[in-house]
Amino acid sequence: MSRHIRHTLIVAGIAAAVLSFLGAAPASAHGFSSTAYVDLASGEQGHVRTELGLEYDLLVVSAADFGHVDALFRAGTAAFEGGDAAAQAAVLDAHAEPVVAYVTKHLSVTSDGAVCAPARVGDFTVGEREGVPYAGLLLDWACPDRAGGHEVRSELFPDGEGFVKDTKTIVTYDLDGHSGSAALDAASPSFSTAQTWYQRFGEFFGLGAEHLLGGIDHILFLLALIAGSRRLREIVLTATSFTLAHSVTFLLAALGLVQVPAAIVEPVIALSIAVVAGWHLWRIRRRGDHAVDLVESGRGHFSLDRSGWLRLAVVFCFGLVHGLGFAGALGIDEAWSWTLLWSLLVFNVGIEVVQLAIIAAVFPLLIVLRRRAPRTGLWATGAVSAGVAAMGLVWFVQRVVTS
Repeated sequence: MSRHIRHTLIVAGIAAAVLSFLGAAPASAHGFSSTAYVDLASGEQGHVRTELGLEYDLLVVSAADFGHVDALFRAGTAAFEGGDAAAQAAVLDAHAEPVVAYVTKHLSVTSDGAVCAPARVGDFTVGEREGVPYAGLLLDWACPDRAGGHEVRSELFPDGEGFVKDTKTIVTYDLDGHSGSAALDAASPSFSTAQTWYQRFGEFFGLGAEHLLGGIDHILFLLALIAGSRRLREIVLTATSFTLAHSVTFLLAALGLVQVPAAIVEPVIALSIAVVAGWHLWRIRRRGDHAVDLVESGRGHFSLDRSGWLRLAVVFCFGLVHGLGFAGALGIDEAWSWTLLWSLLVFNVGIEVVQLAIIAAVFPLLIVLRRRAPRTGLWATGAVSAGVAAMGLVWFVQRVVTS
């Protein structure tokens, strides 16, 4: 086999590895899935009180389609386009019967196997989560007097409706002498207060892994880091810096200790992608005929020169912002507790495992290419960086305009 053919196959391998990750991800981090929120607490006389947070526009179209109520769809869509939270809440109140019917058809609470009867409490409210209007609904569940625990089952906004896919329901609870959080989806739609700790943590691990794979902006940021790194120790150091940074802000934000509007977080995440990818392009241009040196070993501690350390600092700062984006996926802002903290840490571990898997799949191929054909390796990383930078700039403009 000729050297040219071998190099071509290596480039094809890198492209296949990248596309295999990107092909499984939607076109944006949060555009094709939805997250519902359910907060459970003990009510009066043994009742269970649930406070729900549901995407407003999704709730409108799903409830209208479920109950065949065209008036709800027309009024709800007009209020959504108008951006008036009070008008949106008024539409839901005017059509409360079909909306509550849809919710209680897809959400249930049982007590020791016996079904609890739901009743709406108060009016609907409308607020924002990650810049998206969310409807608030209080339900009071009258449960039989049983000694066992409670089970929640959520099939809200199923894939079969065709509006979104992979809906997650984040449950927080303080019930039956237990408190904590759980993540429900189509594969695991129910949760019991008697659930073991390892079952709950397993759900959060899977949720973290799925969130990174479903967030192409975070994956592209990681690819930009890989393209600009020369040796394994450098990408490990850079990825570790990114991990430490986003872990700090992720935990603080998810515990409600730090709050930054999504209108700021999302554009900065997009800008970070463009900056990190553009950094490598700038170094290639600055080196000119000696740019091929960028694929060779660096000097100093950890093979980092002064530019490398500056890049590491920039990655750390952007990692702080990405942590806020990861926290937004959960939308949990309850008070600090050990149970919640461990759940969040497991969610973060799920993110890190996928991140390391991407590095393990892509970086060795890049190393082989750089050693066999340094100039081809330079062109490959330059092409990847250019594409990632362009995508980051497009997303930045889109998010600024729509925020």
